[in-house]
Order: sequence, then structure tokens, then C-alpha cells
Amino acid sequence: MSKEKKPSNSNKVDEPKKTEKEPEQINRAFPDIKPGCVIKVHQKIKDTDAKGNEKERIQIFEGLVIARKHGKEAGATITVRKISNNVGVEKIFPLALPQITKIEIVKKYHTRRAKLYFTRDHKKKLKEIREKK
Repeated sequence: MSKEKKPSNSNKVDEPKKTEKEPEQINRAFPDIKPGCVIKVHQKIKDTDAKGNEKERIQIFEGLVIARKHGKEAGATITVRKISNNVGVEKIFPLALPQITKIEIVKKYHTRRAKLYFTRDHKKKLKEIREKK
């Protein structure tokens, strides 16, 4: 009985070497959202009533996109701002969120800035934003 030596597993050729980690791309088909767009974000919300029954509904948040961060990576987000009852409301939506069903573009404005944080100040008008034709 002779023992055969198995080749060592240290020199595997069939496994590719992992070199540089590429960021994951968002594979959802959303329109080209840029700061200055007025959009409607359709989001699924689960509600429970007093009896404990769950209902699912779609809530629409309409507002101006004031920032987009992280490009087309998996962690990309948009910040949407609207005025509700004379109070400014901002929401940050991750674009990879599965609860977001649809994003509609209502209007597009031409801007000169990448981040429209100056719209938070009520004294400044939206002079720098004008509608695209």
C-alpha cells in the first residue's frame, strides 16, 4: 500500500485573483435625477391599525431635489425639499431602497450649483434657478 501525495492547494490556478473592488452600480431604472428637478417619489408605506391589521399604501412626496450624493453607487442618495404649511420639510431617499416604486420628474430647472442648500434660507429667493425650456 503506497500512499500517493496529493498536490497542495496553495498553487490554485482556476481561482481568479481579486484585485480592485469596484463599487456596485444601482440597477434600478430611475430617470436622470439632478439637483434642480422637481420630482414625485412614490414610496410604499406599511400601516397598522388598532386591531393589528397591516395595510400597504403608496405615499407620494413631491419636492425639489437639492442634492444628489454618491453618483450611481449602491449607496446613492437624493435630498428632496418641499414647503408644507410654511414649514420646510426635507427627506433623504436612498436610491437603492426597495420601498421606492417610482420616481417621476415634474419640472426641470437650470441651476448653477451642484448643491442647492441656499434654498433653505427663506430670505433668499430662488433667483439662481430658472426653468428649462
